[in-house]
Order: sequence, then structure tokens, then C-alpha cells
Amino acid sequence: MKSYTLDDLARLVDHTNLHSDATREDMERLCDEARRYHFKMVAINSVQSALCSRLLAGTDIDTGAAIGFPLGQTSIACKVFETRDALAAGANEIDYVVNLTEVKAGNWAYVEDEMQQIVGVCRAAGVPSKVIFENCLLTDEEKIALCEVANRVLPTFVKTSTGFSTGGATVKDVRLMRAHVDPRVKVKAAGGIRTADAFLDMVRAGAERIGCSAGVPIMDELRRRFEERGVSSIEL
Repeated sequence: MKSYTLDDLARLVDHTNLHSDATREDMERLCDEARRYHFKMVAINSVQSALCSRLLAGTDIDTGAAIGFPLGQTSIACKVFETRDALAAGANEIDYVVNLTEVKAGNWAYVEDEMQQIVGVCRAAGVPSKVIFENCLLTDEEKIALCEVANRVLPTFVKTSTGFSTGGATVKDVRLMRAHVDPRVKVKAAGGIRTADAFLDMVRAGAERIGCSAGVPIMDELRRRFEERGVSSIEL
């Protein structure tokens, strides 16, 4: 069990807008909400890195670029270039999607090489790296095998989902990933987390970062609960 204040919970949130038709006004709103609620990061497509890093300048809120998003079906060289490009534009966290074709083929050498190269770029830049599994398309055996690759590479996080496929985060998957990944690697839950109860369930299961587009209503509901109970923190 761990004690969380409202701000502690807000600092677990990667506030997300990864829609292809997101406007500049949408990005401005996303960053404004992140500042007001003190979220940890904004999660955006890499092309928005420069804009969001400018909007968040002078804050402790990170700009998180999604690489190879949402399909993961680009070469290692493309993903490495996109990672470097996003970092040069101002991103200071990276979430990338694994190549699921190679996962399904059991080509673990390729998967590990991809992870090593992208995580290596992030490590050299001193920024967090997150590896997106897309669990809804994987068997438990494939999820565990990916965790084993991550145990050799040591990204900052392994992540459940893009939120753009057939399913999102589940408590079962968060627990499975937490059970099989090195304690030095954290778990991020993302995709379909739209309520305060779902948010808290993911934290209880072992998630140390929550990616969601519903961070504002979730935090508003948690604030209401804190006030109703007259508490300044909760145990999870």
C-alpha cells in the first residue's frame, strides 16, 4: 500500500491527444489542462513536439512523443530517426510501438534490436522510454516474452496499449506485466481508462503511469471524493 495525495495521482497522468485531426487549438487546450491539473506529461504525435514543448516551457510537465504510432509498422531506422527528430524538436519522453509482425513471427532478436536502439537513444538523451506492447493483439505468452526482452534492455516503462486498436488496458495485463518485468522497469496502463474507478484499479494493479484522454474528468471526480471524505490522501 502507498499513500497518494490528489497531486500525486495527477502526476501519474499522461494527458493524451493522439488524434490525427487534432488542431493547434486542441494542443493549446491539452497543454493548458496539463498545467492546471499538474499532469506529468502530454502525450502527442511526434509532429506536435515543437509546439507542445514551447507551450509547456518553464513548467515541469513533459512533452511525450509517440513513435511509430499507432501501428508500429515502420523500420527500426525510421523509428530511430523519428525518435531523434522528436527529441530535437523538444520532446522529453518517448513512447514507441513495437513491430507486432516480428513479435508474431517470434523474431525476438529483431524486437530486442529495435528496443535496444530506441531505448539507447533515449538513455543517451536522458529521457524516459516507454515500449508499447498492444496487448489486445497478443497472447499471454507473447506479452511475457516481450517482458523478458525488456528485462534485458531496461526501458523506463512497458506500456499496455496504444488505445487505437481492438482493446485497451486491463487490470489482468497490468498485473501480468508487473509480475514478469524487472523491478527497475515500470508499467504504464493506457487505452480505455475513462473513469476514476478504472484509474484507481490500474494503480492498485501496479501501474505507475496512466495514459488517458479523460484525465480532467477523472481528477475532478477524485477531487470530489477527497472533499466528501475530508481526506488529503488515500491508500492504494
